[in-house]
Amino acid sequence: MRNKERITQIFEELDRSYFIEEYKEYAHLDQALPIGHWQTISQPSLVLKMTIALDVITEDRVLEIGTGSGYQTTLLSKIGKKVYTVERIRELQEKAKIRLKEAGYSNIEYKLGDGSQGWTEHAPYDRIMVTAAAKSMPKELVDQLAPEGRMVIPVGDETIQELLLVKKDKKGKITSENLAYVKFVELVGDD
Repeated sequence: MRNKERITQIFEELDRSYFIEEYKEYAHLDQALPIGHWQTISQPSLVLKMTIALDVITEDRVLEIGTGSGYQTTLLSKIGKKVYTVERIRELQEKAKIRLKEAGYSNIEYKLGDGSQGWTEHAPYDRIMVTAAAKSMPKELVDQLAPEGRMVIPVGDETIQELLLVKKDKKGKITSENLAYVKFVELVGDD
């Protein structure tokens, strides 16, 4: 990893309670918590694991699928150059946008829509972080990944998924490895 220590340090500086409204007293726990609309903020150890696997550096343009509370978005924006984040639930997107603008983050673009389609207008991306489970690898996201890019994505059914690290080489060849077994909310729009 190019910058595991840097990512860990930035992660440890984040106050998770800032991103939670109803369960602030549980923010210190290493568990997923509800954020409304049947969505959750992921457990901190998983957020860190996924971000380290993505290996974002300061020059990277990152696509995030699933803005949610803005917790992962904030971490990515502090590490990378620019974050393009897609959220399908208007209320969550609006709250995250206000929260992050008030905190002074200006390198984030927001889109309301179907995350399984990515965000073609700004592709290709050096890194793609997906925080909802796809039933199978979304071709649209793989196509939007730049050569030598990385994507972290949970893939599987509603009961359990493999957290995959997907890599695209210079010639466009795709490889993947399973990092862990996880349980994420479903990526809506996915076939």
